[in-house]
Amino acid sequence: MVIKTRIYNIVNRGENIMSKVSNVLTMLEYLSTGRKYTIAELSEKLEVSPRMIRVYKDDLEKAGIYIDTIKGPYGGYVLTQNINVPKRFITPNNINVENKEMFNLVNRAIKEKKKCFIEYYSKDKKDISKRTIRPYDLILLGNEWGVAAYCELKEEIRHFYINRIKSYKIIREI
Repeated sequence: MVIKTRIYNIVNRGENIMSKVSNVLTMLEYLSTGRKYTIAELSEKLEVSPRMIRVYKDDLEKAGIYIDTIKGPYGGYVLTQNINVPKRFITPNNINVENKEMFNLVNRAIKEKKKCFIEYYSKDKKDISKRTIRPYDLILLGNEWGVAAYCELKEEIRHFYINRIKSYKIIREI
């Protein structure tokens, strides 16, 4: 009986931790819309007590995500930071990345804020264009990974599918 109780407690602790992480991410997802939410609204949406909403806010602030508190009868919480909330319900099986090495190179260029030279296949893969881009974020384009980047050839922000990049070279800026 003692062993069963310990296992039950361990399993329950794990569920509570995952539940808390899920609730914090969900709260962050709501707040990232820029809308003001009252504590009562958030506690109703997350099905927790108002006290837990305050705990989640404190946890987010410990992680460097600061939530503004508006006081008074029409007050609430507002997120003024631009936070990329991880998209849920996406599993690795749903996302197509044929060239993981290319994905990692693009990601490195984004982190290092480097310009890149790419050879990019057209949609029908018959033509190849050569472009210099300034990548700034990895994005999902349908069920494929892409990169949002400033294209110097087109002089505008464009989206490029990772799987259509033939070659990729990080350019060292002088």
